[in-house]
Amino acid sequence: MHIRDLPYPDPGRPDVRSGPRFLFWLGRNQLGGQIKAALWGLVHMAALVSFPLAIGFGVQAVVDRSGSRLAMAGALMVGLTVLTALGDAMLHRAAVTNWITAAARVQQLLARKAVELGSALTRKVAAGEVVAVSTGDVEKIGWFVEALSRFTAAAITTVALCVALVLYQPALGVVVAVGVPALALAVLPLLPRAARRADDQREKAGRATELASDTVAGLRVLRGIGGEELFLGRYRNASQEVRVAAVRSARMWALIAAVQVALPGLLLIGVVWYGTSLARQGRIEVGELVTVYSAVTFLLFPLRHFEEIAMAYSFSRPSARRAARVLALRRSSADGEGTATADTAASVDTAASVDGGERAETREATGPLGGDLYDPVSGMLAPSGVLTAVVCGDPDAAGRLADRLGGHPPDGGPGDGDHGGAPSALLGGVALDEVALASARTAVLVQDKDPVLLSGTLAQLLDVPRSGEVSAEKALEAAQCGDVLEALAQASAADEGDADPMRARITERGRSLSGGQRQRLALARSLVTDPEVLVLDEPTSAVDSHTEARIADGVRRLRTGRTTIVFTSSPLVLDRADRVVFLADGEAAGVGTHRELLGTDPAYRAVVTRETDGESAARSAGRSTGPTGHGLADIAREDIGRIEEQIEESA
Repeated sequence: MHIRDLPYPDPGRPDVRSGPRFLFWLGRNQLGGQIKAALWGLVHMAALVSFPLAIGFGVQAVVDRSGSRLAMAGALMVGLTVLTALGDAMLHRAAVTNWITAAARVQQLLARKAVELGSALTRKVAAGEVVAVSTGDVEKIGWFVEALSRFTAAAITTVALCVALVLYQPALGVVVAVGVPALALAVLPLLPRAARRADDQREKAGRATELASDTVAGLRVLRGIGGEELFLGRYRNASQEVRVAAVRSARMWALIAAVQVALPGLLLIGVVWYGTSLARQGRIEVGELVTVYSAVTFLLFPLRHFEEIAMAYSFSRPSARRAARVLALRRSSADGEGTATADTAASVDTAASVDGGERAETREATGPLGGDLYDPVSGMLAPSGVLTAVVCGDPDAAGRLADRLGGHPPDGGPGDGDHGGAPSALLGGVALDEVALASARTAVLVQDKDPVLLSGTLAQLLDVPRSGEVSAEKALEAAQCGDVLEALAQASAADEGDADPMRARITERGRSLSGGQRQRLALARSLVTDPEVLVLDEPTSAVDSHTEARIADGVRRLRTGRTTIVFTSSPLVLDRADRVVFLADGEAAGVGTHRELLGTDPAYRAVVTRETDGESAARSAGRSTGPTGHGLADIAREDIGRIEEQIEESA
């Protein structure tokens, strides 16, 4: 794999059973690159450690006053220099290629996992953890992959040189052969503590970064309450903890560096002292002593790769474990519990169902997903082709229902209530979490309550996969983005000299826009995709009532013949829905039109009219003892009349 060929057409299926297995899987998938880098490493290091032979040969030639052998020694040094330079350059090229391709593979896997899980990812693992894995941890994993080929070449070279020294000069060779492994292993006991301190620094730095991000995101609110100094003090304390952790980590690595310098120096001193005594006894020649001394000196270079691979593995193993933990996340499966029956739905509404074991095969055979959307947990049914509004007094329950409708049921973690591990919704009798992800995404689009706008031009924002039936102009018109387009045109004219709003740039997360403008642009982006089923979670919560009514009309008109589900408690939107489902305690408690439910369901009326418990108690007391003797029908008529006036005024 070459860098120019990135990204991978298919990054593969990683082995995520553990961190070491994940590292082994990465190395196995670039075996050709590792072999190539190791071969160039052998050329480089073999030429490097052969210098002592040339040096000793030259020194002995001078002692013997042989000019021809001295010339041969010089020519040998020139050749070894060329081989060393060539091997080093090609080794670096091949090793860095391995690093980049491994990092690219991990980042592609993480990106695909984020796309697969969608909004459910941040409930399974913290968003900051995903960012840390895709940046710092990917770099550490790449470091190990890069160092592996150099270590392989260094290990082969070191073993070969030790064997050669034992054969060349047994007395000194045995000392070197015993001392080199001791040097290679001496630093290992210090590495776990150094790795723990580095991990501690990473965690503290991550918390400080998260605190800084939260502070920046809430800066407007902080200034409004005068809390800048308070949060600045918190960040100052967090940054000091990072500094202390960094100093502790640096001290440990300084100790390791000192050991790496001191022990090889002691070995050199021992070899020179012992070799000098042998030379004085006449047991070895001066040239042989110089050769062995030079070999030990040059041997320190491959020894560094032993320490490097130990350090790289110590750092990359926890990083690989974190990456494997993220990559091991899976879309929740209903495990056969997602099958809905007509009897189950009869208590609230009617729903079609098929056998859970045959759903996937049936859908593959019959074509694209379609039909009624049904949630077996709550009993909520959204008939095909109509606008269904869902009223839920609990925002958390509404969020979980939206996840199930999108094919991402909760895993039973904190906050999932009694529905942990619940099945996802069924579209036309097919459980969305049991079909291919691409099919589910094509059929159902869920817009979160707080949608994110990516940076770029407005044209790029609306350049999303679509059916082609809805143009950007129609989507923007339905979402009532006229004033947004005017503001963007003015900004584009000021910045680019071009008044085309489609070329105006939108900053990260749309921070240059108001909340209502961001919400309407996000709605236009969802409308332009024209999915079979569109789920909108509070799409008009940040706009005024007049704009809200026009948006409801625009969405209803544009989505004619398509299934649309809107989570809302706004009377203006509810009055324009074909069908309203009221959820109480996570279950469908009422179905009908908005005006019907106002007159028949006090709990629904309390949610929609924002009636407090005190007001409800007063109404109850008035009905039982009040002088006017108003009954439920009279109160309902009053509420309906007041809401009708509000609707007519907004229209």
